[in-house]
This record gives sequence, structure tokens and C-alpha cells, in this order.
Amino acid sequence: MIKIGDKVRFLNSVGGGLVKAFQNKNMVLVEDENGFDFPVMVGECVVVGSSDASLHNSRLSAAEPPTKLPKNTPAPEKQKYVAEETPGGERISIFLAYLPVDPKTLTHSNYEAYFVNESNYYLYFSYMFRNNNSCTTRFHGLVEPNTKIFMEEFPRADLNDMEHVCIQMIAFKKDKPFILKNALSIELRLDTVKFFKLHCFRENDYFDEDALIFPVVQSDLPESALLISATALQESMLRKKQDDAQEPPQPPAAKRKKTDNPVVEIDLHIHRLLDSTQGMTAADMLNYQLDKFHETLKQYEKKKGQQIVFIHGKGEGILRTAIEKELKTRYRSYTFQDASFQEYGFGATLVKIR
Repeated sequence: MIKIGDKVRFLNSVGGGLVKAFQNKNMVLVEDENGFDFPVMVGECVVVGSSDASLHNSRLSAAEPPTKLPKNTPAPEKQKYVAEETPGGERISIFLAYLPVDPKTLTHSNYEAYFVNESNYYLYFSYMFRNNNSCTTRFHGLVEPNTKIFMEEFPRADLNDMEHVCIQMIAFKKDKPFILKNALSIELRLDTVKFFKLHCFRENDYFDEDALIFPVVQSDLPESALLISATALQESMLRKKQDDAQEPPQPPAAKRKKTDNPVVEIDLHIHRLLDSTQGMTAADMLNYQLDKFHETLKQYEKKKGQQIVFIHGKGEGILRTAIEKELKTRYRSYTFQDASFQEYGFGATLVKIR
């Protein structure tokens, strides 16, 4: 049984230290050689040194002084911990891993979050959730090379805040030369629907249990928050402008009948939303358009039966695809379809609040 003061090594990862405290019956706080504290599952620790000596020393009294070493006796040399390096580990790969605490009751289970470092570098990192323009730090610390670290256990209610996950990181090595890596600041958009689907938790290289794995960095290349590169977006928008210039004029809009709940029109063309896009990348513009989309649905969320037409244009369909993805994941109770072709052509989506 593990006791406070025991020296432990981690079972499935590199590293170890002294047990400082128990956070709960299944979690201990381990202090490493650099003085950093890490929460670790009890089952992930192996005792390699008894706590008896440290407990004995803490109970010494003035009547029982510690034995003094003879003069000029050199102090015992502390053995340095040497981080294990692996082939290919000079390129950084990082993953976020999530495991259900009780897979049998997935709809009610809490989840565990881990940070996986698959590289030969030590990483100082912060793990944050972003809501609008502010971030909330959920965990920060140091992770050793080629290992994983437990960050937190959280309830399923927190999934509502996890759509935008941010990671900041600095990489380095100890006592040896290394290739300088740029500090990274990355934002990911997680598909939180996967947390409710057992088949999305799969066999992996890092855990004995099935886990949901999200790549953050792979071979030094950060993951994009969107599945489409900024270059592809820019090219698509340029092609769209050319198509719009050649596209024949649309037929005149038919007169709409007046109702108690008139249809709301939201034009998401970027030149309708902003006076200038100078300095903005294609990804920045797409995110701005999606923010306007979310803002509108938030505004009318309590107005049942309200119909909203989002005018996104035809183009390459990138904005339309992004809107449909949001409707299928975050707004599954709402219905949507192509808006009237006679009025909008192929360039609009009709959403009905339910």
C-alpha cells in the first residue's frame, strides 16, 4: 500500500518522485526532482523506496539527534534522472486524451483528461477552455519526454465549455544541446458529440482502455482548428469572387406574405459584415462569419418557430459546409433545409428554431 513519503515510479510512463499527499482514495500527489507536484492515479504508481526512513526522521527529538557524518566526508551524490529518448522523438507530437470513468454508463459518466507528450522534449504547457474572448486555465504544469500526465476529472456538464480548447507550450531539454522549438499557442475545436458515442473511444497506444484521442501537434506541425487550410480557404474565396462576377443575375425575389413571425434574413457575406478585411486571413474571416451565425441563433433561441435564412452564397460551399456541421452537432433540435431557390438560388440555408 502506498504511503505518504514513499518513493514511486510511474507504471506506464517515464518519471516518478515522492508521495506528498492523497487527493482522494484513487489519486496521490507526487513531487518530482524539480519540485513540481503531479496528480497521479494510485494504480499508475510502483513503490521503489519505503517511507519508513522519512517517517523516522520526522519523529526524531532533541534527545535522539541524527547521526553526524565524520568531517570531510563527501555527501552522497544524487543520481540524476536521465530522460529516455526515442527514435523520431526530435519532432514533437502532442495529443489530448479523454477516458470515461465508467464506460458502462457513458451518458452519466465523468471523464478523465490526459496530456500525451510523444517527443524527446520536456514541455511546459497550459490547458485552457476559451469562451468568447476569454480563456480559463484548467491545468498547467511540466510533462516529461515520452510520457503522459493526468490533468483532471470533469463532469459531462463541462462538455458545453469544451468546444474551443487552447494549448500553450514551451519545449526544452535538460543538460544537453537540442534543436530550438518555437513556442506554440494552438486552439482546437473539439467535436464534443463524440463523447456521447462509445464507438468513438478506441484502442490506442497510450492506455490499456479505449480512449478518445485528439491530435494537437504531429511531427512539429500544429493541428488547425478547422479541417480546411487557410491557403485552401483563400483560394476558394478568390474563385468565389470570380464566379460571382460571371454568375447571371438571380430572378427577382417573390413577394413574401406578411406573418406574425416574419422570416429573418442574415447575410453572411464577409463584405456585408465588415467594412474592411485588411490583415485578416481566410480562416479569420470564416471564424467571424461563424461567430455571427452563432450570435444570431443565440438571439432567437427562445423564439420557437422562428425561421432564419442565412445567406452564405454558392462559391465553393466552405461556409455552407461549416454551418451544416454546426447545425448537426450543436443545434440538433433545429430543422434546416435549402432556402427558396426562387428567392436565393443555391446560396442560402433556412433554419427553424424548435
